[in-house]
Amino acid sequence: MSEPFWLGNARRYLGTAETPGRETTPAIRRWLIELGAWWSDDETPWCGVFVAEVMRESGIERPANWYRARAWADWGDALLWPELGCVAVFARAGGGHVGFVLGEDQRQRLMVLGGNQGNRVSITPIDRVRAVAFRWPTGQTRHNLLPVLRSDGQTSSNEA
Repeated sequence: MSEPFWLGNARRYLGTAETPGRETTPAIRRWLIELGAWWSDDETPWCGVFVAEVMRESGIERPANWYRARAWADWGDALLWPELGCVAVFARAGGGHVGFVLGEDQRQRLMVLGGNQGNRVSITPIDRVRAVAFRWPTGQTRHNLLPVLRSDGQTSSNEA
């Protein structure tokens, strides 16, 4: 099964983690510089930064406020249902979260490849009911399939 090309760019960063304390992980600092952020630390929520950097590397436009997870809810084309590679926007206490949908697990939770999930780039199950938007890059071929993937059974509760 083929997947959207931007997921290859996203997968390259799996495992990239925040640096505890005052230092910032070099990859995250580079993303902030390349995107023109006015801050330079990985203590500021960075899920939107991750999605924006993947889209920048893929040659795909980003929303004006790419650093805000909820800004992605108005970007691109709306989808009624999640599709492989779509951008999903989630509600969470204190704000939002954004990442790429890779599939669903055996409990129908969305398997999301995202930044700042447990302070790293990871694939984690997130309850579908938390989703507030599914978006697709305008002009890109849609993939429709949503494969079933195995998960560790733990539902994400740390995306800040």
